[in-house]
Amino acid sequence: MDFATIIGLVSGVVLVGAAIAADGSLAGFIHLPSIMVTLGGTIEATFVNHSLSDISRVMALLRIAFPERAYSGRELIDQLVALAEKARREGLLAMEEEAAQIQDGFLRKGIQLIVDGTDPDLVRNVLEIELAFQEDRHRAGQAIFEDMAKYAPAFGMLGTLIGLINMLANIDDVAKIAPGMALALVTTFYGVILANLAFLPIAGKLRKRSDEEVLYRQIMLEGILSIQAGENPRLVEEKLTAFLPPQERFRSRGRTAEEEVGGLRTRTVRSNV
Repeated sequence: MDFATIIGLVSGVVLVGAAIAADGSLAGFIHLPSIMVTLGGTIEATFVNHSLSDISRVMALLRIAFPERAYSGRELIDQLVALAEKARREGLLAMEEEAAQIQDGFLRKGIQLIVDGTDPDLVRNVLEIELAFQEDRHRAGQAIFEDMAKYAPAFGMLGTLIGLINMLANIDDVAKIAPGMALALVTTFYGVILANLAFLPIAGKLRKRSDEEVLYRQIMLEGILSIQAGENPRLVEEKLTAFLPPQERFRSRGRTAEEEVGGLRTRTVRSNV
């Protein structure tokens, strides 16, 4: 579970609720007609704008947003280096059994392609096409929440107009002014809260998860092509490690950033001597 997401959502709700309760009553912000206008309108507009198949993936997308990051660049590089060592030692055909045991479908397909003797350019094209369509699917999921973030404030304003119209239509009836004013103001509140506390952060989290997975696949792609080219496993590791951030790159070699910098200084001094 990604605790940053949970902490952000929970703390946001708690702080807003505490701010409301400090000078008023939370009960005054619970208004069923306002919820119906804002949330119902947002859902309706989302159904109109997106296909049913896209919307059916919303729950699956939420399962992507909330779990902790599942990708380990170091583990993937170790796996690819091990495959490179086996291919260099025993040949590409020796990896056929290894390919059947690989859990990741993208990596399994790539290894199977090079085992089958597919041309390197065709291997790259096939995997790049699959990666491009994966990015398109991810963008479609992000677009759902981004659109909901746009619709929620708009329907909040619609609720405000409805409330003002009802209030002005019954301006002579004091008893009906307060409900109309509540609908007019609370719907805008709901729209802003839904957009900025839920929909936009979830869209941003999905975008981050997509970027992580794309990077993960790019490491696979370069590793697969390097294995097919018969490159030295040590060079394969150096090439793939370049995809990692500096902190992970240093740790991937079993050294801290400070140790790496110290070693670099030592090598520089020796080279100057």
